[in-house]
Amino acid sequence: MSLLIRGCAACLLILSLPLAAAPAPMHAQFLPPDDLALRQAAPEQQQLLQVTEYSVVIGNQRQSNQQPIPVTSPLLIRLKGKPLNKGATISQVLVNFDGESKSLKKPLFDDKSKTLTLFYPLAQYRVVMDLLRNDTVYCQFLSYANGHIWADLHTGAVRSR
Repeated sequence: MSLLIRGCAACLLILSLPLAAAPAPMHAQFLPPDDLALRQAAPEQQQLLQVTEYSVVIGNQRQSNQQPIPVTSPLLIRLKGKPLNKGATISQVLVNFDGESKSLKKPLFDDKSKTLTLFYPLAQYRVVMDLLRNDTVYCQFLSYANGHIWADLHTGAVRSR
């Protein structure tokens, strides 16, 4: 009887190995459906940060050596926190808001500075601020071998009232 149990246990262990080799990313439940099958393989890189503090920066920039003189006023939120997944090196997130472009830049993770830069339309500023004021916020960045990149800000699961 003991030999039969050991054999079944060994068989179950062997069957579970392919699943353990390619674990789903942490916080995968917050990803949207993969309708285009862009996330078939495990991500090459994942950075997951729990936000512990933030600051809002509203800049004013004028380059006086150009004609006409461009005046810009960038708006960004700097997020800091603690990395949550094994191998994560992320230390901060810069969330830039753009009210002028017709398309947004892709998320960028800089290994050297350990900074993730996200780009959102200006219309999302209030939503992001509401999240930061009212909930625990996480930021995740996933990059895949096929070139697909996913980045987001999300809360944990919250019970409805």
